[in-house]
Amino acid sequence: MRPTTPADSPPVIVVEGLTAGYGDLIILENVSFEVYPGEILVILGGSGCGKSTLMKNLIGLYKPLAGRVLIKGVDVNSHDETELRQLRRNVGVAFQSGALFGSMTIAENIALPLREYTTLAQETIDRLVRLKLSMVGLAGYDHHLPGELSGGMQKRVGLARALALDPAVVFFDEPSAGLDPVTGVELDLLIKDINAAMGTTMVVVTHELLSIFTIAHRVVMLDKGERGIIARGDPRYLREHSTDPRVWNFFNRQPSFSRGGENRYGQKNL
Repeated sequence: MRPTTPADSPPVIVVEGLTAGYGDLIILENVSFEVYPGEILVILGGSGCGKSTLMKNLIGLYKPLAGRVLIKGVDVNSHDETELRQLRRNVGVAFQSGALFGSMTIAENIALPLREYTTLAQETIDRLVRLKLSMVGLAGYDHHLPGELSGGMQKRVGLARALALDPAVVFFDEPSAGLDPVTGVELDLLIKDINAAMGTTMVVVTHELLSIFTIAHRVVMLDKGERGIIARGDPRYLREHSTDPRVWNFFNRQPSFSRGGENRYGQKNL
């Protein structure tokens, strides 16, 4: 399934003039972008650029200092409880650590959102849990505890739970972090396959270049010094054609210009 373009349909996520930080410390300032139906948007950048801060504001864990985030037209910081409950049904989050409850079985972990946001019978919930486990390649692991699974398998369970309600949007926080290269690639391909099969809009925070080139339809690149976006678009195009040395260096695994070097454009350190 091809991702839609701005001309095809309205955005699923709209970020308007978002300023975010902690107290008097501003991490991001006046950031705006959109995410369109069916696309995988990757948020990337160097350490400390605000990727995790942006993610926490997108899913409503933190409230922006200014601006707003709309998901399917609903402000994630709305005070309308009915709107927020509907929004939470439309959003899944796969956390970096998996964020599974260690004392609960895999099936019980995945069933949590189904019990919270639906009135489905237990038999139906059990069937849906088995379906989601099958989707992520873990059929038959219903009664295992998280501690009995590898790190990669735990991340797959986290993804299955994020997909439990068939949300319109799924957020991923560093999905490949802590995984060996082969397991990381397998998870990337799973994310890509689910996006293609279900048309789920996905927002992924990562700095892993292999993951970016494998899954991203589009990227938004943040920069610590700018406190905002310095590039957006197809990562393959940016790798080849960006004239911003910070962007070109990132995508081509080049060191910074701190030692006074030049890139292929003859540009000095900024």
